[in-house]
Amino acid sequence: MFATRREPTLAYPNQTGWQPSGPPPPVYVSVPPTNGMAIAALILALVFYPIGIVLGHVARGQIKRTGEGGRGLATAALVIGYLQLAVTVGVIGVAAFLVAVGAQ
Repeated sequence: MFATRREPTLAYPNQTGWQPSGPPPPVYVSVPPTNGMAIAALILALVFYPIGIVLGHVARGQIKRTGEGGRGLATAALVIGYLQLAVTVGVIGVAAFLVAVGAQ
């Protein structure tokens, strides 16, 4: 009389139909752009450290505000700039001390 509709039987009952073969498709992740001021700060910290220090602080503020990349570059510029400042102050201090001792 009435025909009953049957669902197709699967070859492997524990699976839910067609499964794609091979590795899963790649997941693409977007990386935020690097802050240009951080790059400039690192370059100038090696060439003329006072400007590198200033640009490093400005770059860190911009990175915090905008979420850009390059925080490590700005930090490296600050570390290099402040180390150069410390060495310069130390050399001037030793030179002043030697001049003062030699003047006596």
